[in-house]
Amino acid sequence: MLFRSYAGFAIRMVAAAVWLTAGIAKLADLAHFKEQVTKYDLLPHAVVAPFAYGLPFLETGVGLYLLVGLFVPATAIVTSVLMVIFLIAQGQAWARGLRLDCGCFGSLAPQKASHVGLWTMLRDVALGIPGVVLIVAPARLWSLDARLFGLPDWWARTRSTA
Repeated sequence: MLFRSYAGFAIRMVAAAVWLTAGIAKLADLAHFKEQVTKYDLLPHAVVAPFAYGLPFLETGVGLYLLVGLFVPATAIVTSVLMVIFLIAQGQAWARGLRLDCGCFGSLAPQKASHVGLWTMLRDVALGIPGVVLIVAPARLWSLDARLFGLPDWWARTRSTA
């Protein structure tokens, strides 16, 4: 029971690290990220800038919510929806034969390693797994959810009643 709570906490921290890294990296070089969003050629021109300038703040916010454990299930749903959107965008770019940097981690990722393709999509699937786990089993060990709302850790609660 205790191990599951710690495992859930570790999963939540991994997810928080992924989203904080992605968001902060994009915030560090918004112009580069906007350029990458434009290259996907998916959004109307008028929407590219608001999307490119807003997404890094959303990713950073999601990372912070996961870090402190606030609204864990809802935040995990947001991360999962974002990952599906990213996978669709990458899949269509790959299918169209576009050679572009995925923009996933801003300009932190080496250009060669981050080209859209099978490996970046598989990486994003792997990075999305913690979000799916947190939807099903919202880890609340050392979380604001537990402090503010008196919510027990889901894994501990289900195991103690079994």
